[in-house]
Amino acid sequence: MGVLWEDGESMAENPMLKFVTIPRDMPQKRSAEDRKDDFGEIYAEFISAKAEEQASRCSQCGVPYCQSHCPLHNNIPDWLRLTAEGRLQEAYEISQATNTFPEICGRICPQDRLCEGNCVIEKSGHGTVTIGSVEKYITDTAWEEGWVKPIAPTAERSESVGIIGAGPGGLAAADVLRRAGVQVTVYDRYDRGGGLLTYGIPGFKLEKDVVMKRIDQLEQGGVTFKLNCDVGNDITFESIQEAHNAVLIATGVYKSRDLAMPGSGAKGIEKAIDYLTASNRKSFGDTVEEFEDGTLNAEGKRVVVIGGGDTAMDCVRTAIRQGATSVKCLYRRDRANMPGSQREVQNAEEEGVEFVWLTAPKGFVGDSVTGVMVQKMRLGLPDATGRQTPEIIEGADYVEDADLVIKALGFEAEDLPKLWDTEGLEVTRWGTIKAEFETGRTALSGVYAVGDIVRGASLVVWAIRDGRDCADAILADLDAGLTIAAE
Repeated sequence: MGVLWEDGESMAENPMLKFVTIPRDMPQKRSAEDRKDDFGEIYAEFISAKAEEQASRCSQCGVPYCQSHCPLHNNIPDWLRLTAEGRLQEAYEISQATNTFPEICGRICPQDRLCEGNCVIEKSGHGTVTIGSVEKYITDTAWEEGWVKPIAPTAERSESVGIIGAGPGGLAAADVLRRAGVQVTVYDRYDRGGGLLTYGIPGFKLEKDVVMKRIDQLEQGGVTFKLNCDVGNDITFESIQEAHNAVLIATGVYKSRDLAMPGSGAKGIEKAIDYLTASNRKSFGDTVEEFEDGTLNAEGKRVVVIGGGDTAMDCVRTAIRQGATSVKCLYRRDRANMPGSQREVQNAEEEGVEFVWLTAPKGFVGDSVTGVMVQKMRLGLPDATGRQTPEIIEGADYVEDADLVIKALGFEAEDLPKLWDTEGLEVTRWGTIKAEFETGRTALSGVYAVGDIVRGASLVVWAIRDGRDCADAILADLDAGLTIAAE
């Protein structure tokens, strides 16, 4: 009969361990020519047989590094095995148990740096399990089959929590709190919930109906959304404190890093967040004046994007879809040292983006920008983080022609204590809010903070983790009577 597992199952009968005979396979990707003309997602859905086949490649290793390197510590081997066995509803239930938004993480998480990048069979040379694509397939199927149930608390609680920010951290906390019966109100400055999920990430990575379904689920489950509500202008932070037993700050970081160099005030030099927001608003059918007048529209323009992170990748691929004449990305290090997803770089190159490695801007030409003054770089000795430090090559400057320059240099925290006229809300030297690790408690009684406003610009999956952990801490504090005494 051969080798037996502990449950008496032979190796031949085991639905897993097929990585030796079955190669890694991704869902079919639309051709570059086809996909660069629209904002639809570029990867097709797995069919059932293919999802089961790819899930069966999991080695079910004793120490699942995929799970330990996932910020949410998702039970990945368990739901891979259930998928391989065709037990998809159970797979979804296990996936949802640790992740508020698995269909979103399956689409936008940098799996190549997290779960898939640490897969044991990847390290052994067999090619990683396609974890993200299976996760996406499981939850998309769950929505189609009606397995995603409405939020229905077993009992209502009288306490209320105000959440400032309808991004992934705030929404994850709202979900956990509402399921526990807490009354939840979410305040957000934008006209739709979702934060960067809605307005910062293009549809070719995350179609907007995916986000809107989750927001609808929260609303139907009793979460109140107060949109177009800018704290500090439309409502005071103090009044939110007075209205709730606890307040959770989950604003994210929206202040764009800037460049202070000659010509940086020229017309045609734009911030990445403004550019991406305008494009995403257009996908909703909104009228966007700055898009219509060409300010935030790349059509017919020579576009240069400065930066090497995932936001830069979103910008270059958006510019291609808007009909730019050419799209170039300047990054001061080389391909191996860029912070963005290598998968996204490959997708961008397929679509016609040119990456100009080891280059950095030193100024801009024209009152209405006509070019970027570029200095060539080389990599020197490693810095404190271990990354090689870019060094300027003297005398190698040149001008890169451009009609539209997009700065994708990252984000910093806004000065919330000043904007909200709030005393006692402590911040770090980077301007982020000081909060306890895991609980999110701040120096103000009954006030918590999670996500990028604590961490600095980070991943959606970390914001979800923070929101869930903080919600648990809030529930514990509510039970202990340690929060604000709401009127």
